[in-house]
Amino acid sequence: MQKQLTKLGFLCALGEAAYIGLVALLMSGAERFFGNTPDNKILAPITFLLLFVLSAAVSGALVLGKPALMYMEGKKKEALALFGFTLLWLFVFFVLMVLSLIIFR
Repeated sequence: MQKQLTKLGFLCALGEAAYIGLVALLMSGAERFFGNTPDNKILAPITFLLLFVLSAAVSGALVLGKPALMYMEGKKKEALALFGFTLLWLFVFFVLMVLSLIIFR
């Protein structure tokens, strides 16, 4: 069971990292797609806040969705372990990104 939770935690963290990568790609190319300054000054903050809320929902589902379901099913120990493994894998991805920034600067 522990190995299964480790693998599921890895997949959840990988999904989260992929989503973060897609949002970062969108944000880095936003100027190219939308121009430097919007004609309507209200649309840019609205768009950013909508993306922020959407990202919170997607991230919450990827990181907390399965552990919350497991917790409600009475599998409290497994739910906390899965949440911990997901956070651990996210930390590993973070360290790898920091190292790649240092190495390839």
